[in-house]
Amino acid sequence: MRAELPADFLRALHDFERFLSLERNRSANTGRAYVGDVTLLLHHLASAGERELNQLTLRILRSWLAELRDTGAARTTLARRAAAARTFTSWAFKHELLPADVGELLVSPRPHRTIPTVLSATEAGQVIDGIEGDETVQLRDRLVLELLYGTGIRVAELVGLDVADLDRSRRVLRVLGKGNKQRTVPYGVPADQALEDWLCHGRPSWQTTTSADALLLGRRGGRLDQRAARTIVKRATAGVTEGGLSPHGLRHTAATHLLDGGADLRSVQELLGHASLAITQIYTHVSVDRLRQSFRQAHPRA
Repeated sequence: MRAELPADFLRALHDFERFLSLERNRSANTGRAYVGDVTLLLHHLASAGERELNQLTLRILRSWLAELRDTGAARTTLARRAAAARTFTSWAFKHELLPADVGELLVSPRPHRTIPTVLSATEAGQVIDGIEGDETVQLRDRLVLELLYGTGIRVAELVGLDVADLDRSRRVLRVLGKGNKQRTVPYGVPADQALEDWLCHGRPSWQTTTSADALLLGRRGGRLDQRAARTIVKRATAGVTEGGLSPHGLRHTAATHLLDGGADLRSVQELLGHASLAITQIYTHVSVDRLRQSFRQAHPRA
């Protein structure tokens, strides 16, 4: 798709990609998404008959979003693409590739805030306790579930853990989150027992010269990848929720249970590694929703 763009557009796209990775310190996933969105934008500009970047206008930006909306793109997708466009035009203006920051006035639809699916504390216990046995794969899978639910970390953070990231004397993990930001996350006694079992009786069975320092391994000794971790979680949770949960579902569950248990919002934000408190606040809606549901089921005057 890039090869079809005019040379002027290709140079700008390449420099923007470097800017995201080197100067803005964006995560790899965010960088790829933004570059993909801007590639689509530049294709739209080229299809309008324009061959120079300085011909990008607010009208072009709005027509691009309108075209995406007409193809059925979700509001969340439109919001992200508008954010990518604004980041691009701001960068292009500062580097004198545009005469003005034409994306500054671009308004995108606010994404719907959906209430995430979460497990009850009983269901979460059933999921983890449902993995029994001393086989290597069972020890590994139990640890995956214990860490995701017990800490609320992201799946990318989980599979990126090295053995050296553990501080078992204090029961904390050193996690590398979005934007290469490091944080320290505590974990509980059940997760520590799962770590003990895996490190002593599981990991050595699969460890090879390709394992390096990775905490979680696949059957061939390499670092466990995100796809395999998602499969583990979906398979383990399929018995308590239709279709099973994703690892992010366990993250939702951990955050909700922390708030239900009395943790303050600021502490939960720190544990989850959210850049903004507003992102964490969605979990307060989950707790209120659960409270309302319990009230309707239990109170005679509900």
